[in-house]
Parts: sequence; C-alpha cells; structure tokens
Amino acid sequence: MKKPMIPVAWVQIGKAYVSFHFMGLYGNTRLRASMSKELQARMQGKTCFNFRKNDEALFMELEELTARGLAGFKNAGYVSEKRST
Repeated sequence: MKKPMIPVAWVQIGKAYVSFHFMGLYGNTRLRASMSKELQARMQGKTCFNFRKNDEALFMELEELTARGLAGFKNAGYVSEKRST
C-alpha cells in the first residue's frame, strides 16, 4: 500500500516577489511564537513568507525555523528519511 505524499515546503516565484511556503508552521503555535517580528512581517497567511529582496539575516532565521519544523514532522512520523524512487 502506498502512502500519499504531501508537500512540506516549496518556493513560488512571482512577478513582484518570491514566496516560501512552509506547512510546518500550520497549527504549530510554539514555532510561530519563536519567530522574530521582522520575519513575522514577511508572512502572508498562515504558512507563506514573501520576499522582494535578499535579506540574509531573515533567510538564516527562516532556515533554522524550517529545520526545527521538519524535525517536528519527522518526530510525528509525517516525514521519512527514506527516499522513494
């Protein structure tokens, strides 16, 4: 029996900005509360961040946030270390 796959994170390139979507934030209040006010200002909706220009400090924070969120998904059994071919 195959398990369905769901996207966990993705990037979308638009005309005016680049969006980063991360489903690890959906419903995770502790993870959301750990974000800086600057990163929260980039949020559009519950799981999307919009960027018009490079901001290395925010990208580093977003990378750490994503790693913590993915670890939570793995601990909950939603993400496997195995890759399907």
